[in-house]
Amino acid sequence: MRALFTTHPAPAISTRSCRSLVDAGHEVAFACADCFRPDVEAAGFAAFPAGIDWRNDRLTQFFPDAPPPGPVCGAWANHLWRSGAARATVADLLALAERWRPDLLVREPLEFGALLAAELLDLPHASAGAHWFRPQTPLNAPLDALRRELGLAPDPKAARLYRYLALAPMPPSWVAPDEEAPPTVRFIRPDDAAPTGDEVVSAWLAARPGGRPLVHATLGTTEVTRTPGLYEAILAGLRDEPIDLVVAVGQHRDPAELGPQPPHVRIERHVSHGALLPRCDVVVAHGGFGTIMGCLSAGIPMVVIPVQGDQPRNAQRCADLGAGVVVGPEERTPAVIQTAVRAVLADPSYRENAALLRDEIAALPGMDRAVELLERLAADPRPLLAAVPVSPRGPASG
Repeated sequence: MRALFTTHPAPAISTRSCRSLVDAGHEVAFACADCFRPDVEAAGFAAFPAGIDWRNDRLTQFFPDAPPPGPVCGAWANHLWRSGAARATVADLLALAERWRPDLLVREPLEFGALLAAELLDLPHASAGAHWFRPQTPLNAPLDALRRELGLAPDPKAARLYRYLALAPMPPSWVAPDEEAPPTVRFIRPDDAAPTGDEVVSAWLAARPGGRPLVHATLGTTEVTRTPGLYEAILAGLRDEPIDLVVAVGQHRDPAELGPQPPHVRIERHVSHGALLPRCDVVVAHGGFGTIMGCLSAGIPMVVIPVQGDQPRNAQRCADLGAGVVVGPEERTPAVIQTAVRAVLADPSYRENAALLRDEIAALPGMDRAVELLERLAADPRPLLAAVPVSPRGPASG
């Protein structure tokens, strides 16, 4: 089987399912932005240039007119994904398919070019990654206009997004009451972060005295890390608390910018979540899907400070499920962040609810199941309907 994966050029790209396919004897390649190909190739996969040349973690470098992180940027990005990026990617995928001859296309859920190209090529397609199954009608106008432009039947309600298979690396209870999971959704375990990392941070953690809670703060890998004053507010609110604090500021910030810190505060560009999260008591994060699922897989409660995109919805879902507290856009002060962290540390229900989600995730099938489903789809291109419908879980009680 030949599987062609398409993805937005984001550093948090997951290659675990791809590696599992290769281990099962299949051929895998990626189609992505040209400047992102080194990232894919470094992970050990062939990569072909496709679509607009850009990177999600350096958005303003490639799109100088892009709005700053926030709701307006999310609306702007949605139009980029469903119109300009998809249009450019379709043309390149059609040419690539003539040469590489894939048996199926697997797309990151917000990469829509592969969806359209697969329909034009009469190939089965799957989505794999962070899914929100909320109604798509208000968002779908640019994509439906592009469908008409390409000679495809209109799909105003986006019913064809998950026609064959949706691989969702999340617990079924993550599906919100206002969502309707498609009959082709299959839930699998999220990627496990490798338990390796910065030896300096590991040594610092090993040397810390016992009895103090460990708090980790991160705003991910994108330009959200440039949100003015947010890391400063986190540090101002937490540096004097009786905790040990590990802050990861990413490539867009220099730890030295944040000034000297007391001995119980460590600031790095990057840390290994595989090594760090199992030792944490609370994580303060921006609400990116990968970070959320990493915390829930480890049973760690959160304080979520969303900035843009799906982050507000992820944050609210954490709160609904009783696994975290949300700090809203107008609340990002040191005092509010301090109060939120104190609340999560003091109330054991947050950790208990996070542990329930951890157990739900642990019971899910792994990547071997994803490989089996993709093999079935390539051999028999018909929708893979799940046997049991998903019942969304509302807010936690008690």
